[in-house]
Amino acid sequence: MSSAASATLAPESLDESGTGKFKLIVVSLIVVAIAELIGATQFKLGPGKVVLLPMLWALLIAAAWGIAARRVPSVARVSTNLQAYAGGLLNAGLLLFMVKLGLTVGAALPQVRQAGWALVFQEFGHAFGTLALGLPLALLLGIKREAVGATFSVGREGNLVIIGEKYGMASPEGRGVLAEYITGTVLGALFIAVLAGFITSLHIFDPRSLAMGAGVGSGSLMAAAIGAIGAQQPAEMVSQLTAIAAASNLLTTVVGFYFTLFLSLPLCSWLYGKLEPVLGRFSKRQPAETAALASAGVSAPELSLADKLIAWCVITGGVIIGNLLSYKVPLLESLIGMLAIIAIVWVVDTVKRFVPKMPMVLVLSLVATVVGIPGLLPFSDALIAATAKLNFLAFTTPVLALAGFSVAKDLPIFRQLGWRIVVVSLTATAGTFLGATLIAEFFH
Repeated sequence: MSSAASATLAPESLDESGTGKFKLIVVSLIVVAIAELIGATQFKLGPGKVVLLPMLWALLIAAAWGIAARRVPSVARVSTNLQAYAGGLLNAGLLLFMVKLGLTVGAALPQVRQAGWALVFQEFGHAFGTLALGLPLALLLGIKREAVGATFSVGREGNLVIIGEKYGMASPEGRGVLAEYITGTVLGALFIAVLAGFITSLHIFDPRSLAMGAGVGSGSLMAAAIGAIGAQQPAEMVSQLTAIAAASNLLTTVVGFYFTLFLSLPLCSWLYGKLEPVLGRFSKRQPAETAALASAGVSAPELSLADKLIAWCVITGGVIIGNLLSYKVPLLESLIGMLAIIAIVWVVDTVKRFVPKMPMVLVLSLVATVVGIPGLLPFSDALIAATAKLNFLAFTTPVLALAGFSVAKDLPIFRQLGWRIVVVSLTATAGTFLGATLIAEFFH
């Protein structure tokens, strides 16, 4: 990443200082409240229906708020610097989300075990679904080596690392994975929520298969997908589906990194060599080589402990608002549950300071899962009782509000990517969801 990009993302460069950070907290919580008040809406689409949840309204409202920054009064303006800062808060806030997922998995471990081999082999679906749909389409549209970076997997943070190490971010493969990353960040949650909700409404797959398919290795995408799936299931089944999706997402995040590094990326590159001479000739138009993409910064800033506390306050406030408005959970009960979750994150984060190379997300997920197993530890049952009152979907609304502000700053880069790479990226996302769902269905 260039020094200019680093300067843009550094928290200390914020000209708004503490006032701007406070403004971002307030504006984010306002967006959450508006989204929760709008609530869930649905409409028919052919034989199925599309469900739009508060988290999607939060994403869209925040993104529009950030994009229109110059037209918003200064007292409520979220500048480009604050949008970059929101990206850092998002990373820290997702840690609370990961704990909630881990606790959900631990509490429902018996049901997760019942998923059996389906949960193991679904990783093949996540990997090869992107290749089966995304790569051929990319070649038919005239995309060259960018197609390898965009379709070997869903382009999340781990995939950026893989491509950056092997090819470099200035390479065509680097531009492809960056395009996938930005498209997934801007449109991925909205797209997969609409897709998952529509597929669910057709009643052709077991809900557990759909939940496994939702674990694509991205917290926000998983949240959007399982939210749309769970909204169409009996209330007593939502916890089990969430646990399965969280377990699938954890497996994809951990195992999927090595799976894509050693299997799907080499296979994608090999398939490109075989298919491009055949499919590439159907398109005469070549994609533009955008030099700006090579130096675009996508990494979030390194946050201080104070900044992490701000992120945790935003998520806590958002969960409390969502729990109160949409699920009628008293404020104090939500606050107690959130303080328990923050305590888990704080303990693991403190250990991380002494062991810098410790994989934070992996360890945090495992710790939350273990302490969430009923009766395993003296405080496990009390912890489960306190956090069970925190509705899973209440976490997704503030998370996607921060995501909306974060992606607003990337609009100029996003415009340069062109419609072809956007179509390919969304097709790859559909492929990973449908591929894993199909494999999971085979084992039921």
